[in-house]
Amino acid sequence: MTQWKTAASATARNLGRNSMFCGLIALLPLIAGPITGGYRGLAPTLGWLLMLVFCGIVLALAIHLLFDALLFRLVSSHETEAAGLAAVDDLLSRMQLRKPDGAPPGLESRIAGSRRIVWQQRFALVLYLVIFAILQLNASGGQPLG
Repeated sequence: MTQWKTAASATARNLGRNSMFCGLIALLPLIAGPITGGYRGLAPTLGWLLMLVFCGIVLALAIHLLFDALLFRLVSSHETEAAGLAAVDDLLSRMQLRKPDGAPPGLESRIAGSRRIVWQQRFALVLYLVIFAILQLNASGGQPLG
């Protein structure tokens, strides 16, 4: 397998793993929040709404990364890098997600763009988990659960 095919396949695999992992982690506080909060009182509604917004952001980025992973799989299924990137550009223009440009970006810049999205997702997940921890401490009155 050529170097660009290996890079595209590895990127697709890593993006898929990352999006599934972050998406599942984002769902856990939604399940555990009401259970661990119990009857000790609820945190302010605004905090829970903020937590839901960040959960939505994390899940939306997870879906975006899964789509990117599929696009990288499409790139790696072609014989040449140029043919794979042209197929992706054609697909995106048919879906009206991107207008055809004169000079399409290369594989490395596309991988770098997906990595930026991964870091944005991780940042949103960290903020989400911090908000959840604050809400749990608020709900428990600063006392340990148990």
